[in-house]
Amino acid sequence: QVQLVESGGGLVQAGGSLRLSCAAPGRTFSNLRVGWFRQAPGQEREFVAGISAGGGITSYKDSVKGRFTISRDNAKTTVYLQMNSLKPEDTAVYYCAAAGGVGAPTVRESDYHYWGQGTQVTVSS
Repeated sequence: QVQLVESGGGLVQAGGSLRLSCAAPGRTFSNLRVGWFRQAPGQEREFVAGISAGGGITSYKDSVKGRFTISRDNAKTTVYLQMNSLKPEDTAVYYCAAAGGVGAPTVRESDYHYWGQGTQVTVSS
């Protein structure tokens, strides 16, 4: 079992930045692919960004490319999502999730077996 804990959400004005963190306390994290998903009110949860176990392969939703950056520090068992140039449409609850396997991060929600509780990101216009 892997417990994931997100932090770093909050309220920010459009154009601002936030950095989300996803930690796996007391657990080896380096053999898991990690993804960030988000869910806005009334909408389905969607893939935002993902990173391979080693950190060498990343993947992004088209609308966040160039604004969001996913990274990981396996020594600290933490994955980060740096979000810049935030827009009101980025408002959502953001979840991190972990999946086994090697290779590129997967965009399929069903491939992720472990989920955090979510952190709210609100971008005001």
